[in-house]
Amino acid sequence: MNVQNSDLAADARARASTAEEGLAIQEEQAKLDSKFATDVAMQNTLLTPRFYTTDFDQLDAIDVSPVRRDWDALIAEMVADPNKGHFKKTEDWDHVDWEGMEPQLKKEFIDFLISSCTAEFSGCVLYKEMKRRGSNKDVTQLFQLMARDEARHAGFINDALREAGVAVNLGFLTQKKKYTFFRPKFIYYATYLSEKIGYARYITIFRHLQAHPEHRFHPIFKWFEEWCNDEFRHGEAFALLMKTDPKLTSGVNVWWIKFFLTAVFATMYVRDHQRPAFHKALGVDPDWYGHEVFRKTSILSEQIFPITLDIDHPAWQPTLEGLSRANVAIAKGKKEGGVAGRLRSWSNQAKAAWCFARLYTIPAHRHELPESTRLEPAY
Repeated sequence: MNVQNSDLAADARARASTAEEGLAIQEEQAKLDSKFATDVAMQNTLLTPRFYTTDFDQLDAIDVSPVRRDWDALIAEMVADPNKGHFKKTEDWDHVDWEGMEPQLKKEFIDFLISSCTAEFSGCVLYKEMKRRGSNKDVTQLFQLMARDEARHAGFINDALREAGVAVNLGFLTQKKKYTFFRPKFIYYATYLSEKIGYARYITIFRHLQAHPEHRFHPIFKWFEEWCNDEFRHGEAFALLMKTDPKLTSGVNVWWIKFFLTAVFATMYVRDHQRPAFHKALGVDPDWYGHEVFRKTSILSEQIFPITLDIDHPAWQPTLEGLSRANVAIAKGKKEGGVAGRLRSWSNQAKAAWCFARLYTIPAHRHELPESTRLEPAY
């Protein structure tokens, strides 16, 4: 009897030891996975989301009196917090078979989620800093509300990543990621476009998957409609900030607006064409998707920008395709290394620069600005 009990105890200790070893391996893997995701988020390239800082005193000096009526209406909508309970997993959150997911799709989808998480958190960091530094009640209230929304978005994406065994260390990102200084007007142009194109991207995917639910390979897409309405409201806020100073959307600044429009559209096109398996799984042609997002964003941006890009110009699509090919060749050259690799990379960097210049020199469409910038989501 004692011998039997001794054997049982030994078996129990062995199982416990094996379980502890397995848990330790899982914990170590989680650390490695988190490091991987954080390392990806830490990258600073032309195609990766950046963290920004700016002249916060200049932001704090904004007088919203010229747009007070629209401003108060927008702030009231944000204070009401229509998405307060949205970013939580419910019974609609289906099980995801990460292990059974096609490897290339899994790689590209995780890259998409990490990039999206970083972009959302970038906004949160910038907005929180304005809230912390400012004393202008109108401006600090707005940035506090937007920081709240972006924190929810980033946290929700990170929860989805954890199911795949990865996560971005957002605290580490705040402390260690390189910050790029932009003058306030450049923050307005870049962030306005980021928010509006984010809305256009999310709503286009959401509507497509409504019509074709068989392509919804992950439940996070079910959350996109309310999510993108947050992005829409943030874009409205930056439109109002620009409306307070007519100089921001006239004169030489129109050339800056065109630069940011071109850069944001081109970056999106190149980045999306790096994820063929992702778009194939969604049942979306990336060329169609890109043009649809550009079209929506162009219509929306007419509320505050006096120009829109001619995305139907005969040179537009072929030049985007050339830019995408140059980007692929640059990456191959860097991977190849050596003299030949560097020459390949340099020559294609020149091609990419030429393509961007060609896009920038396509004549833009001009129009009169509306008296009121306020829009409501219409897609």
